[in-house]
Amino acid sequence: MNKATLAKTRPLRPSRLLRAAFLVAAGVLMTACASPPAYDIILRGGTIYDGSGGAPFVGDVALRGDTIAALGDLGTVRAVSEIDVSGLAVSPGFINILSWATESLIQDGRSQGDIRQGVTLEIFGEGSSMGPLNQAMRQEMLERQKDIRFDIDWTTLDEYLQSLVRRGVSPNVASFIGATTVRVHTVGYEDRPPTPVELDSMRALVRQAMEEGALGVGSSLIYAPAFYAGTRELIALARVAAESGGSYISHIRSEGNRLLEAMDELIGIAREAEIHAEIYHLKAAGEANWSKLEDAIRRIMQARAEGLDITADIYPYTAGATGLDAAMPPWVQEGGHRAWVERLRDPAVRRKVAQEMDVPSDAWENLYLAAGPEKILLMGFKSKKLKPLTGMTLAAVAASRGTSPAVTAMDLVVEDDSRVETLYFLMSEENVRRKVVLPWVSFGSDEASQAPEGVFLESNPHPRAYGTFARVLGRYVREEKLISLQEAIRRMTSLPAEKFKLQGRGRLDPGSFADVVVFDPQEIQDHATYDNPHRYASGVVHVYVNGVQVLEDGEHTGATPGRVVRGPGWNGSN
Repeated sequence: MNKATLAKTRPLRPSRLLRAAFLVAAGVLMTACASPPAYDIILRGGTIYDGSGGAPFVGDVALRGDTIAALGDLGTVRAVSEIDVSGLAVSPGFINILSWATESLIQDGRSQGDIRQGVTLEIFGEGSSMGPLNQAMRQEMLERQKDIRFDIDWTTLDEYLQSLVRRGVSPNVASFIGATTVRVHTVGYEDRPPTPVELDSMRALVRQAMEEGALGVGSSLIYAPAFYAGTRELIALARVAAESGGSYISHIRSEGNRLLEAMDELIGIAREAEIHAEIYHLKAAGEANWSKLEDAIRRIMQARAEGLDITADIYPYTAGATGLDAAMPPWVQEGGHRAWVERLRDPAVRRKVAQEMDVPSDAWENLYLAAGPEKILLMGFKSKKLKPLTGMTLAAVAASRGTSPAVTAMDLVVEDDSRVETLYFLMSEENVRRKVVLPWVSFGSDEASQAPEGVFLESNPHPRAYGTFARVLGRYVREEKLISLQEAIRRMTSLPAEKFKLQGRGRLDPGSFADVVVFDPQEIQDHATYDNPHRYASGVVHVYVNGVQVLEDGEHTGATPGRVVRGPGWNGSN
């Protein structure tokens, strides 16, 4: 054995044994002191608005995995990533209570327009939902696609939501099942009540959707074929949703001439079905009806005092957006889109439609008269030939063609083979301010979540697509001081989560999902306008969805951690 080998194998002397033991003990101690960081992320020193509406406080927010782990002064506790957010607001992610990002998220899962405002949950289902579909409905959906083209790899509503998540989306997604959708699935586009057997089938579709996680039933009653549904039919569907704690949410039957009667119908449905009822985009539409808003609010307050759970949501603008179908009587649309277009080719039908469009009536919701042709803005066409008309008023297009506005509207529907996306100036700014201060009112964009690029530039959205939440926080909170910042945040977070029983969402509480937005209250602002709607809001700095950062220093990270958020009836099998 050589000296080197002997040295390696020679027993240690007692003094060396003691020194070796000391070194081992010191190593163990040092290892213990260098334990792994306690959290994945700590947002340090921000002003925390926890979503409750209570006073904010300065502190730290710690995230571990997909969960909020701790709040408060975390001192020397360390995280893998630590971000100084001093001087900024830290709040729960915002909930878009009325989103039409159903197709835009298929096109671009980043949800740029909403993520840059702090929206972390998109809720769909205003009357129509992306399922359940039968073969005829699937074929119609394919035929009526416009700028965004996609395959349909789902049948049920939950399968659609799971399909979005598989594709990759930045926000979380949830949906109501559309009362219109189950009616078309079972009855079709006919103007008649369902038979008892058909109503049972509709109820079964609602029950299945509730078990798969739908938040409730949504209706939109000014549009055909939803217009054909009677109150008893809606009560029957709402009762099914109520069985599992769901909600009834409605674009009520009139927001104009019969606003108060429509409000009474919704309250009656809530009472008979024993269900929470939400009014989509509460408004008094048309100048002649602006004064009715106070009576509508009074009815809601009386119902709430009675013990009924009635709430509402709004978008903070004076214009609404829909299609030219809302300018024409429902009878001409019976049978669906193809039947509508074919009828509009018949000279006798055209004369009758034009006459009804120009005559005030309580029989249907006539947005053509409520706004007037000069205040009807054409926003989106299917046909490339007609796209140059985007951004023009109906009155201007009519003048250029030498036809009446009513005739022009019918011509455009036929030529474009679509309902033509349209913006209507219907509300007063005074009424918008009145609604903003109501404590039971939440906010929704009633739009897709878009980006100023690619296929989205083929049409103009309502500016609410890019500005709804930033507009509330910038204009009505900071500038006009109508409500406090903590109250606005409550109405964007915990209030909608409580309305629809969304577990673990809407609050900054330990154990809740880590949907978090960090923004500058002094800088947050909308920039989209009616003339230039494709403009991002500013002032949101960081956004996390399920603990994953999707916005960093105001720029999208490309991450798509969104999940399906399910309602109280979910049976847990998906």
